[in-house]
Amino acid sequence: MSKKKKKKKTHVPLRLNVLFFCVFLLFSSIIVRLGMVQIVHGEDYKNEVNRKENLTVSNPVPRGKIFDRYHRAVVDNTPLRTITYTRVKGSKPEERLETAKQLAKLLDVPTDKLTERDKKDFWILLNKDRAKAKITKQDDADLKAKKIDDKQLAQRQLDRITEEELNELTADDLEVLAIKSKMEGGYAMTPQIIKKDVTPEEYAIVSENLAKLPGVDTTVDWDRHYAYGDMFRTVLGGVTTSDQGLPKENQDYYLVRDYNRNDRVGKSYIEQQYEDVLHGTKAQVKNITDQKGNILETVYLSKGESGKNLTLTIDMELQKKVEQIIEEEMKAAKASGGAEYMDRAFVVMMNPKNGEILSMAGKQFGEENGQRVINDYALGTMTSAYEMGSTVKGATVLTGYQKEAIAPGEVIVDEPMKFKSTDWKKSWKTMGAINDLTALQQSSNVYMFKTAMKIAGVDYVPNGTLSVKQKDFDTMRYYYSQFGLGVPTGIDLPNEMAGVKGNAVGQPGKLLDLAIGQFDTYTPLQLAQYVSTIANGGYRMKPQIVKEIRKPTSKPEELGKVVDSMEPVVLNRIDMKDEYINRVQEGFKMVMQTPNGTGYTNGFAGATYDPAGKTGTAQAAYAGPNAKEVRAQIGDRSIYNLTLVGYAPASDPEVSFSVVVPWLSGDQNPVSKKIGRRIMDAYFDLKKQEVNGNTGPIEDTKKTNEEE
Repeated sequence: MSKKKKKKKTHVPLRLNVLFFCVFLLFSSIIVRLGMVQIVHGEDYKNEVNRKENLTVSNPVPRGKIFDRYHRAVVDNTPLRTITYTRVKGSKPEERLETAKQLAKLLDVPTDKLTERDKKDFWILLNKDRAKAKITKQDDADLKAKKIDDKQLAQRQLDRITEEELNELTADDLEVLAIKSKMEGGYAMTPQIIKKDVTPEEYAIVSENLAKLPGVDTTVDWDRHYAYGDMFRTVLGGVTTSDQGLPKENQDYYLVRDYNRNDRVGKSYIEQQYEDVLHGTKAQVKNITDQKGNILETVYLSKGESGKNLTLTIDMELQKKVEQIIEEEMKAAKASGGAEYMDRAFVVMMNPKNGEILSMAGKQFGEENGQRVINDYALGTMTSAYEMGSTVKGATVLTGYQKEAIAPGEVIVDEPMKFKSTDWKKSWKTMGAINDLTALQQSSNVYMFKTAMKIAGVDYVPNGTLSVKQKDFDTMRYYYSQFGLGVPTGIDLPNEMAGVKGNAVGQPGKLLDLAIGQFDTYTPLQLAQYVSTIANGGYRMKPQIVKEIRKPTSKPEELGKVVDSMEPVVLNRIDMKDEYINRVQEGFKMVMQTPNGTGYTNGFAGATYDPAGKTGTAQAAYAGPNAKEVRAQIGDRSIYNLTLVGYAPASDPEVSFSVVVPWLSGDQNPVSKKIGRRIMDAYFDLKKQEVNGNTGPIEDTKKTNEEE
């Protein structure tokens, strides 16, 4: 018994020792693990505990390109090496100042746009004690007594900073200020461009030092490149800079669509109208930061997609030629005399069958450094209106047919007309008994006067009165509007002008002026839509400037897939018989192709492409620069607008056009006819080259026309 007890006593301590040893190993492993957590991974776990997820940031992508109808690049993007800064939430001005100082050592930044206020604020930041001393005890007392507020106190401090003190800022200080101003120009977590188009050396050295420059990044940005220079620029529109950012008037519209405040957007015309297409889908980036705002991790949610590309209806080679012709003929008109007030000219060319605009050109004389220059004014084709003269007589004749005031072939006597207490109203020559075709061919005013009177239900009585009511004006304008005269054309661009209706109250004779295009005003684009409606047999087509939208591609030589194609849109079919339209078409053909036609001499004599059209001359009031002074010198109705409309081939029209040259001193200058002939020659010459596989520049046609 005693032996067993003794044996048991020796066995128990052994088990305890094993147990103690196991506990020792367990505690040792725990201590080692705690050491690993606290010493090796402590900072990581601390950041993980403190990390928070920011809102998703959207980074801009390259803007969509714009091509002409033959896929020549019109607007492209030029890639630029760029330095950006993203301000994290909670960052302090002192920290940004230090980053700006470091960055200024690596970049050459312009300082010419710094304002005096910028410099004063920076001086205060660099000289806190001296700046504090500029606030007097009286200032503190006024603030305490609520005689001034904090803003007024700060202004007193700024006002007391002298020019000598500002001159203490060195060139290096100003560079730091320029960088810091850009760093603070936007909102937190939104990349701000510090410098665009940096040199390769600057890009490389900043890239090497990114670890020492919190928030700074190197990237590739872009600028818009206009392949044809200033040509067609007013219609192409423009894009804001990153400094301008979102236009204030549309800021809310863009912000709810995930734009940043410093995003570049289209600010006018095509760039603005198709902003949603050209802007693209932004890259989505989510930044993970700690509680101090330091970025711990960047997660790319999507790479985004460049903006979609636009294909225009414009033929840029034709556009180039048309603009050249306008400039040359404007200069020639100036040199020939009688054009001292003429400062602009317009051309619109379109396909009458589908409404596609082929060329939309306008030029205007200006002055630069005391020298006369010619500027792009293509926008004037749709934003300025003029009395167009006899070009509208086709609409007058058709209105007369429709209202049964006249019948096709009806003969009317062209004679001087005299109403009570008025001047004589007559044509440019007395034509005697003529029919409707001759009236169009030789541009009879009297035929149109008497047609308008018949529409109003009144007969001509020499030295009698003219009884015309407002409804008669309304009737004429209603039928004119079916052709697009006096109403918006519907073009896919903003800010189109509809023209101006003359005030006919107490002036019944103005109905006669309306019938010959010397009362209401119309735009050159409306005039082109009008003649296109006659050319195609009575369908008013919506003018279109964009032909299709395509997906972007990574290879410049490839065209992306078509995602949207703009189909032709018929706005209305004029409420007139085909035989009426055919009759006017015949008259328009006689204008251009017969020796007595007003568009034949100095115009379309010898043209081989079967032209048709109508000339116009309107005696109008000058409405250009310094209008009041000029009118005081020359009178109210002593200026002439020269116009021309047409199309070809008359048998199967494929191109129509309008030419408008306002404010010449006389009505004999052939400038509008010369422009019209040359642009049509250019169109058909270019067409021949395209058939032969050559879409390059075309030969000048001026010499041939002058010889004819």
